[in-house]
Parts: sequence; structure tokens; C-alpha cells
Amino acid sequence: MLTSHELLGFMSPALANDILSFTFESDKPAYKATVAAVAQAKHVRPIFLERMPRDARNASMLTALTKPHLDAAAAALIRAWLVKKHATMLVDFLNALEIKNENGVVDDLPPGVDDAKLKAAVETLLAKYPHEVVSVYLNAFNDMNAAGWANLKTLLENDTRLQLGNH
Repeated sequence: MLTSHELLGFMSPALANDILSFTFESDKPAYKATVAAVAQAKHVRPIFLERMPRDARNASMLTALTKPHLDAAAAALIRAWLVKKHATMLVDFLNALEIKNENGVVDDLPPGVDDAKLKAAVETLLAKYPHEVVSVYLNAFNDMNAAGWANLKTLLENDTRLQLGNH
């Protein structure tokens, strides 16, 4: 199971840049929080990063966000991107598992789910969405939620369609 900083390190550079660009354009508070976390880790003021050309800033931020000490910032960035850009995918997954949700957000997850339902839900996502995005979501879902379903972990480890770097 990959943590958030590992997810950013293993996903394609195009997807990592998409996450930062989407957040920059659509979720200014999340983007500013990410800039602040990276600036603090680099021991610079946020304005230093903000004045960089965006391509250089993104590259610098993504390099920093792959470090373990910035896992919380990476998690917040990925979570904001998923909830704002991919809410329909989150809803599709949770609905397929018959888990009550509000636009893909859940208050209480069950301690486990049936193997057949989980496999069917994953197949639904893979048929409808880019595999790399599905992989990031499922890894983040399993890492960020206290439930930590063993059968999802097994799927993530064994299904090559869900392994980052294969896309």
C-alpha cells in the first residue's frame, strides 16, 4: 500500500502535474496550503515559490512532495483533487459497494467489504476511468481511511492494472 508521498513519486509526471495544475486553477486554498507546506520544508518563504515560473514551481513542489515529511501535504493535495475533480468516480465506487456517501465523501466506512462486491466495483471504475487515476484513488482511499481493507490491499498489490508505473 502506497502512502500519499509515494503516490506522487510513482505516478506519471503528467498526472502529478495535472493534480497541481487543477488545484492551482480550481482550489486556491488547497494550492496555497501546499505551497506553504513546501516552502516551510524548503526553509523559504512562500513568495519565493510563487514568483517562480509555474513549470519550475511545479517541478520543485512535486520533488518536495515525494518526501516522507510532506506526506500530510501530499495527502491533502491528492484528497482535494479527487473530491473536486473526480467526485463521480468516488460516487461510482461507493455506490457499487452500497456505501452511503455524499458526493463521494463518507463519514463512516464499514470495517470490510465483500470480495465479489469489491472486485465488481473496481472493474466498474477500470471500465469507466483512466487506470492510473483509478489506481491513485484506490491507493489513497486505502491509505487515508482507517478501515484499511485487506482485500483492497491485495487487489492493489496483485492487479497490474492498478499498479502505478504501468500506465
